[in-house]
Amino acid sequence: MSRSVELWFGKTDDAKVPARVRLRIFEREGGRCWLSGRKIMPGDAWDLDHKVALANGGRHAEDNLAPALRDKHREKTARDVAEKSRVASVRKKHLGIKMRKAKINFPPRRTPKNYASAPLRKWAAWNPHDLTAIGRADD
Repeated sequence: MSRSVELWFGKTDDAKVPARVRLRIFEREGGRCWLSGRKIMPGDAWDLDHKVALANGGRHAEDNLAPALRDKHREKTARDVAEKSRVASVRKKHLGIKMRKAKINFPPRRTPKNYASAPLRKWAAWNPHDLTAIGRADD
């Protein structure tokens, strides 16, 4: 049996899903979060989630989208990103690709100077008893 309505495909991976398609997806799933199974009530924050994440090879199409409560969606997204990172890391390792570690450029280390000793040496010869009203008394 063929579909009476043509399946929606996003032109790009970040194309906005039209409201009519959001409604079809919501009704297809019976108004339930596909991750938790909980009924999505009016006022609940929900998103459309890719069942197979785009990063993991999924496509931006109506049959790969399902309603998900926002908190559950964020948890799944974090897991998807972690999985993609692990897969990429293992793949690079198997292919012999090594990631260069960035060098941290610290400022050059300065040697401490004896700032306190310079003024002491400067005034070491000064004697307050040698002063007159005009200046220094010469012998």
